[in-house]
Amino acid sequence: MSAGRHGRTLAIGVDAGGTWVRAMALEDGRPLRRVRVPARRVPDLRSFVLGLGGGSRPAALVVASKGIWTPGERARLRRRLRGLARRVVVIPDVEAALLGALGDGPGLLILSGTGSIVLGRDARGRWARAGGLGPLLGDEGSAFWLGRAWLRLAAQAGDPASTLAGVRSPDAVRRVAALAPSVLRRARRGDRRARAIAAEAQEHLAAFAADVSRRLGLDTPVDVSWAGSVMADDAFRRGVARALARADLPARWHPPAVEPVEAAARLAAKLACRGRGRER
Repeated sequence: MSAGRHGRTLAIGVDAGGTWVRAMALEDGRPLRRVRVPARRVPDLRSFVLGLGGGSRPAALVVASKGIWTPGERARLRRRLRGLARRVVVIPDVEAALLGALGDGPGLLILSGTGSIVLGRDARGRWARAGGLGPLLGDEGSAFWLGRAWLRLAAQAGDPASTLAGVRSPDAVRRVAALAPSVLRRARRGDRRARAIAAEAQEHLAAFAADVSRRLGLDTPVDVSWAGSVMADDAFRRGVARALARADLPARWHPPAVEPVEAAARLAAKLACRGRGRER
């Protein structure tokens, strides 16, 4: 088994998101180092990981990456990381978020940030998802969706040309999503249009959750947690809870236990302890 300083076991977890790349190193299961850098400063994930070990080869590396779902996508990223650790595992970032939120138990994670997705796991370890199709095909209930809905109203009520000028940029998705906090503030203050937009977003997320729960056959009340800036809004989250109740899905809500990067690091530590000595 690979070791860190003084023969101790080194395990590393990485949460490679679209905005930030976070990493956590554990030595014999105890926190050793934690790093957070803007994603734009990590053009090469392999070089970034090489700098985390302090000259020691980790026993296990778990990378939770955005947009990694199919076996082919995972295999391509694993090939780029081959040799960095005794065992290299690649998982979707939302899977790490669910592990961090609810641990190893069954339940649902409702994620709404720039994009949106609901991920579920049953007691046998089977996974199912709904949403997560990106801004062109989906992301219902996300910050982008909220911002776009508000812009549509603004364009209908005023000057479409000036509205379009604000989103004609290479970073249009982020700029539109940045409007979501304003929409939610307006909804809290009683703005009728903003409240209608927020309510529709909540219904979309509840429908995703009900669909995943049904496909997995989860027992009720279902354990539910959340992730993302939109779901972090207390008033919005309460609206999602009410929408779940209307969808006849009894839920037991739990705040996230640990951050996704820590969940990835803990999974790496478990793999290191197994010591099977192979990459997968």
